[in-house]
Amino acid sequence: MKSPQSIIHLSSSSLISFFFYGLAITCLTSATVSAFHGGNETDYHALLSFKSMITHDPYNVLTSWNHSFHFCDWSGISCGKRHKRVTALLLVSKGLEGSLSPHVGNLSFLRELVLWNNSFQGTLPHELGYLSRLRGLGLHVNKFSGVIPTNLSSCSNLERLWLYQNELTGSIPKEMSLLSKLTSLVIDDNKLTGGIPPFLGNITSMEVFSASGNPLGGSIPDNLGLWKSLTLPNLELLQLLGNELTGVLPPSLSNCSKLGFLEMDDNNFSGKLTINFAKLRDIYKIYLSNNNFHGRGEADDMRFIDSLKNCTKLVQLVLANCNLIGVLPISIGNLSNQLSSLYLGDNQLFGSLPSSIGSLVGLTTLYLSNNRFKGKIPSSVGKLKKLQYLSLGSNQFSGPIPDAIGNLSLLNKLYLYSNKLEGHIPPSLGSCKKLIGFKGKIPSSVGKLKKLQYLSLGSNQFSGPIPDAIGNLSLLNKLYLYSNKLEGHIPPSLGSCKKLIGLELSDNRLSGKIPKQLFQLPSLNYFLDLSHNSLYGSIPFEIKDLKMLNGLALSYNNLSGTITSSLGECISLTELYLSGNRFEGIIPSSLSSLGGLEVLDISQNNLSGKIPQFIEKWVSLKVLNLSYNDFEGEVPVVGVFANESEFSVLGNNRLCGGLVTLELPKCKETGSKKKRFPFFILVIVIAPTLLIILCCVYLLCKKKRNSQPSQSSENERFLKVSYNQLLKATDGFSTANLIGEGGHSSVYKGILDSNDDKSVAVKVLHLQSRGAHKSFIAECEAWRNIRHRNLLKIITSCSSTDFQGNDFKALVYEFMPNGSFVPRVVVIPRLVATSIGAMSFSKARFRNEKHSISSMWTSSINRTPGMIRAFPSSRHSATFVSICSVTSARISPVSPVKRARKPCVLHFITKIIKFSERSSTIVTLTFPSFCVFFSS
Repeated sequence: MKSPQSIIHLSSSSLISFFFYGLAITCLTSATVSAFHGGNETDYHALLSFKSMITHDPYNVLTSWNHSFHFCDWSGISCGKRHKRVTALLLVSKGLEGSLSPHVGNLSFLRELVLWNNSFQGTLPHELGYLSRLRGLGLHVNKFSGVIPTNLSSCSNLERLWLYQNELTGSIPKEMSLLSKLTSLVIDDNKLTGGIPPFLGNITSMEVFSASGNPLGGSIPDNLGLWKSLTLPNLELLQLLGNELTGVLPPSLSNCSKLGFLEMDDNNFSGKLTINFAKLRDIYKIYLSNNNFHGRGEADDMRFIDSLKNCTKLVQLVLANCNLIGVLPISIGNLSNQLSSLYLGDNQLFGSLPSSIGSLVGLTTLYLSNNRFKGKIPSSVGKLKKLQYLSLGSNQFSGPIPDAIGNLSLLNKLYLYSNKLEGHIPPSLGSCKKLIGFKGKIPSSVGKLKKLQYLSLGSNQFSGPIPDAIGNLSLLNKLYLYSNKLEGHIPPSLGSCKKLIGLELSDNRLSGKIPKQLFQLPSLNYFLDLSHNSLYGSIPFEIKDLKMLNGLALSYNNLSGTITSSLGECISLTELYLSGNRFEGIIPSSLSSLGGLEVLDISQNNLSGKIPQFIEKWVSLKVLNLSYNDFEGEVPVVGVFANESEFSVLGNNRLCGGLVTLELPKCKETGSKKKRFPFFILVIVIAPTLLIILCCVYLLCKKKRNSQPSQSSENERFLKVSYNQLLKATDGFSTANLIGEGGHSSVYKGILDSNDDKSVAVKVLHLQSRGAHKSFIAECEAWRNIRHRNLLKIITSCSSTDFQGNDFKALVYEFMPNGSFVPRVVVIPRLVATSIGAMSFSKARFRNEKHSISSMWTSSINRTPGMIRAFPSSRHSATFVSICSVTSARISPVSPVKRARKPCVLHFITKIIKFSERSSTIVTLTFPSFCVFFSS
């Protein structure tokens, strides 16, 4: 059993242990809370601010940036192990869009901020200067604008500053010189100006300086003395491509002993190249193209080659288009065995190509075109076993192509154009199985070059025929054999080159007819040039199949006949040259479809006829040559003919007119020559005639003014009624109000509200009847022109539509009440001889039977189609008789009127008027040509 003392001791020990355990837990908890809510809370809020400025997150990389995770576990975030503070923010190629939050400056422990290849925009926040621990800032390949913040100089530990491919402006801030630890400054492809500041020479730690693609301007001046004196001993890469720099390339660059990459292409440097490359033992790439390194007063600009012999790591030497003048020294063969690319083309190098070139066994590309090399191509070229690209074109090489070229088994492009090479094609060239882009002589084994796509032998002195085996080159797409001494026929086997898009055989001695197989190549769409040969015959009809051909040149051959009309189907032609042949006839009208022509030359032929009018309508035509033919007629003055510098018609002696500057004779009048009368005779004849005409016009106007009522009175005389009003006036055209009906119309009695509630007679035309519309127009015309004191008054007319949308036409007459009803049948015959036509209806009110109209005329009613129907009604006091047309023209006038067998209309109307006056009878005669109402 334990003693009380031991129990007390045990209890006190347990209490002490419990106390320390609780204290430990409290400290840990406090540390954890402090970690998340205390010292690094600033980082937490800074990151949330960064997230809030992101407007687009296509890959949802920021979805983890929430309260569920500690910010050290967020995507793109790295923290230190000790303080759990953000040390790196890396979000590369995430497609983020937005702007960079200035709160990022609160990440005081940040060492790496890399956001390249996103779409950030806006300016760079100056708060970046607060990041004193920052070592790497990579904001390249974004859309930042504005200037480089000057207070970046406060980032004293900054080693790498990459801002290339943005839209930054302004100059490189001078405060950058305070970044003593800066090793890499890459600011390519912005819009920076202000030249290269000399104070950059203070940054002795600089290893990489790249500012290409900025319009910096200025020069690399001698006052880059800081660079001279301090020599930037650690500089490894200097890239100033396309900076619009001028002046001399400073020789002090020779002091940059660690320089390995030098790029100064596409500037405006001038003066002799004086860099001592012997000091640059580590250099492996030199790019100085597109400058002007010709030394004034010096005959040889190539001495710097000697200093390159110690550059054993040199891989690429590019000095194309530098205006270098001189001889390529033999020491060229002392360059590094590792040299793979040598570009010295587009200069003014002359003399022989040294055979030591064969020592550069590592070459894969040798570009020496567009110089003035002469002599033979050295056979040592055959030692360049790795050579894939050889360009010796546009020089003055002569003699044969060396057989040793056949040793270049890896060669795929050979350019030998525009030289003075001669002799036979080496059979060994057929061993170049990988030759796919060939410019030079065609080997006798040409048919073996199955992969040949491009063949150019232009501007040499090759002779003999074109081998038929060329048709085996199924992949050939362009063939240049111009300016040689080739002879014989054009091989029809060229028709087998189904991928040929361009063929140029001009300026040779080829003869024979143009093979029609050439025009059966649907791929031929670029050009076909057969000019300056001795080809004869006509243009094959099959040329119509070359619908996509852009250029056709057949000039200066012996082609004859007419210009084939099928040429008009080559609708894609932009240039057409047919000059210097023996074509005759007219320009075919089918050429009018060649509206896209820009150049047309058909000069020096035997063409005749007039200049077609469609030529002046070609808006794209810029050059037209019609000279030395036999054209006739007038020269147009519009289109291409409006500018003398764009066309020529010299040597066409039968042309006339045109621009005054052409000094062509005036065109003769096409009409018969008229005699010129003396002036006084013209005055005597014309003056009285004018006077008579003026008098007649005056009398006519006066008569018209006196006879016609004014427009206002005409408008006031007639009421305006609608279909609805007439519908109400006749109770919906009720049969109860129907007075009479004829072939073309029906007559209703009605009461118009607008006519003081007086009765009217409404004549409604049956428009479905043939001739009804014409009858309505004729009746209205008659009412407009006929006047008589006994005329029955017409109130108005109506031309509208009914409620179903059908046409509706009606005439409204004054209704004659009272009087006795006498059922009479009045027949007025149709007078065929005088083209009167059918009468529609007649209304008569008789007070005396003995004056019946029917007693004036007799006709065979029994033979009259469509007998009269009368509608007497006891409710009406007037008689309305509808008279139908009578076809018989045999009319027998009886007493009291004795007339010829063909009574005229006027005589007939006269009798009717006299009758109405004697009998006080109202008579209505309605003809298609007139309508007359007689009333006493």
